Amino acid sequence: MAEKTFKYVILGGGVSAGYAAREFSKQGVKPGELAVISKEAVAPYERPALSKAYLFPESPARLPGFHTCVGSGGERLLPDWYKEKGIELILSTEIVKVDLAGKTLVSGTGETFKFQILIIATGSTVVRLSDFGVKGADAKNIFYLREIDDADKLNDAIKAKKNGKAVIVGGGYIGLELGAALRINNLDVTMVYPEPWCMPRLFTSGIAAFYEGYYANKGVKIIKGTVASGFTSDSNGEVKEVHLKDGRVLEADIVVVGVGGRPLTSLFKGQVEEEKGGIKTDTFFKTSVPDVYAVGDVATFPLKLYNELRRVEHVDHARKSAEQAVKAIKASEEGKTVEVYDYLPYFYSRSFDLSWQFYGDNVGETVLFGDNNPTSPKPKFGTYWIKDGKVIGAFLEAGTPEENQAIAKVAKLQPPVEGLDQLAKEGLSFASKI
Repeated sequence: MAEKTFKYVILGGGVSAGYAAREFSKQGVKPGELAVISKEAVAPYERPALSKAYLFPESPARLPGFHTCVGSGGERLLPDWYKEKGIELILSTEIVKVDLAGKTLVSGTGETFKFQILIIATGSTVVRLSDFGVKGADAKNIFYLREIDDADKLNDAIKAKKNGKAVIVGGGYIGLELGAALRINNLDVTMVYPEPWCMPRLFTSGIAAFYEGYYANKGVKIIKGTVASGFTSDSNGEVKEVHLKDGRVLEADIVVVGVGGRPLTSLFKGQVEEEKGGIKTDTFFKTSVPDVYAVGDVATFPLKLYNELRRVEHVDHARKSAEQAVKAIKASEEGKTVEVYDYLPYFYSRSFDLSWQFYGDNVGETVLFGDNNPTSPKPKFGTYWIKDGKVIGAFLEAGTPEENQAIAKVAKLQPPVEGLDQLAKEGLSFASKI
């Protein structure tokens, strides 16, 4: 098979890949120097759209509408953009073997790609119920959501099973966003998760109570404290029942599973230093192997604000880490330096008419403020996290852009607080006056 050689290769075709390509272009990459290798059939796109507007029954988002970098207000990079810039977009190509020391990648069809500098941007894959040996988990119409192909298959099922019954397995990001999307499509939706409340890695019980109440008012049924232990299917092999560990049986025409992801690092095992489930990097996203960088979901990097190594699975970090790595690569070529990566953790979600943002760290004591009654016509509330007498995290539902900026500032500056009662009384105005 033919061998291709590039100065720079980005391995992966998700959000990080698109933002890295744009940064290379800004830094003056020459035609023919850069390749993006992706197993997907389309140019990099803003993945968050898949669990939101892509599934809307009316005027849904479609490509080319949400190619990177529109998600952060940037230019939309269509396949033609890559062509114009002389960036080779190598799509529908799965890399099955990597030799980091030998600077070689081999595809499933035996093609060989050589690189001088590699950016690993492989992202995450979904955790599947079949990984745990759940009976019947390979039935038709059991869906996972990671790539545009997955979203297309789910969309087809939504149309085929009009007004049918949907069961969502998992109460995290994907569970909540898809629970809303399927309900908007007029399916009868039940959510099932083992934890005492939804989004337990981020939400307090007080925050979660609002969303669970809001979803219930929208007609979403919620079953907590149990898991899916098996599925039965009909003679066509299509799922028809979800068996729960507590003995209950739920009818289902569609099942969507969102029980977490895991970083795609298996290609690099034993070749590069790992930490906390990811590839260990420095503040410039350089790995332990010379000329190899790792960004986005797969990178375990020094989070300056908290002076610790972290791995962050979020689109905001996918974008920013990609840009940082490319700036660092170009700076080192020119004998210059770039500033350290000073990241403020940021998470957000939108579902139904709701929209929340969170900044900082969710450890310590908490203070809930505002109106978190799910039946209010315009609920608006938030939470602060306080540790060692300082506010270190902030969450806000229904904030204006200015208010969201204010809570971000609080999380970054970590102002001291007199007492929790005072903070609860001041609420949002505490952030707004910083």
